[in-house]
Amino acid sequence: MLKIQNFLNWATPGFVAVLIGMTSSIALIYQMVINLGGDSAIVSSWLLVLGLAMGITSIGLSLYYKIPILIAWSTPGAALLITSTQGFNINEAIGAFIICAVFIFFSGISGIFERVINQIPQPIANAMLAGILVNFGIEVFNLFEHNLLIIASMLVSYLITKVFIPKFSMLIVLITGASFAYFGDLVDFSGFQWQMSQLNYIAPQFSMSAIISISVPLFIVTMASQNVPGVAVLYAHNYQPKISEIISITGFSNILIAPFGGYAINLAAITAAICMSTQVDKNKNKRYYATIFAGVFYIIMGLCAASLINIFDALPTAFILALAGIALFSTIASSLNQALSQPALSEATIITFLVTASDLVLFNIGSALWGIIAGVITLMVQKSANKSCSQ
Repeated sequence: MLKIQNFLNWATPGFVAVLIGMTSSIALIYQMVINLGGDSAIVSSWLLVLGLAMGITSIGLSLYYKIPILIAWSTPGAALLITSTQGFNINEAIGAFIICAVFIFFSGISGIFERVINQIPQPIANAMLAGILVNFGIEVFNLFEHNLLIIASMLVSYLITKVFIPKFSMLIVLITGASFAYFGDLVDFSGFQWQMSQLNYIAPQFSMSAIISISVPLFIVTMASQNVPGVAVLYAHNYQPKISEIISITGFSNILIAPFGGYAINLAAITAAICMSTQVDKNKNKRYYATIFAGVFYIIMGLCAASLINIFDALPTAFILALAGIALFSTIASSLNQALSQPALSEATIITFLVTASDLVLFNIGSALWGIIAGVITLMVQKSANKSCSQ
């Protein structure tokens, strides 16, 4: 009984993380491929290689380091590429993906990224994490207006099971929401067709204009909007990974998969947080099993990408968004608590939280990096002012 319970506790967050990660980005990847002149076969190939890469690296890194390391594709990177790849063909884009991967590999193997990230105070990093996640929690209540029955049933089941059977809470929330959606005729499988994905190699073409327009922005967005929050999630849950080694591995893996459409993989942040809460396992040293399960689901997702696109299209968007928000409730609370644990840094952490939670985008870089910058600048100004007053 205990083994079955542990299996469900680890498998459920792993499945939820993959489900949320997939549904949040598939449409972006699809649009990017179409913009580059590809078709649905190319889309399924890209999803296949990304699924295999994310699955293998998540399983391998989690087993090796014995901590929950989840690798994901770059969602902001996909959004960026929809516009930045305009005017380039698919071969030039592949060449730019390879160069971006080389940049990521170098930032890891040189140790530059880890040295920078270690200079950020922990409360600031926690405030940034809370700012990233808080909108997912708010969205749960925004959805009441559109899908009252589904959202209410999921929220009530969460509140009840959290008290009586907390280890099974997310599993029951998942089943409850899916059941209400199905019996409410909100799930449509009429267009479903079973297909297996196939890899398609695309020969790269290298051009300076593509490197400047695609490689550099994709590198900045992936590092700032994905790897920085990914590290913050690990630190917030008291894990001390070898950041340089992990970034080097993701960068090298990216070089290998780029010719097949692997545009960028990186540390997961939001979905990784789902695999690190106390609901997964009270023993933090066993939570890496959840990311191992997520890796398995990634691989299955990749192999069945052509068919899974149809399945996820059949699920109500409200169900997916609510599932993500509810799964992150405890992580949001924990991040806010740790962010405000040092009163001397409270103003800097609040500014970091507010900027990160905003919709700020400057130079194609999202609010996560600007939140960190705003918090660090606030600290510098306060220290400078305090120093002047003391003289």
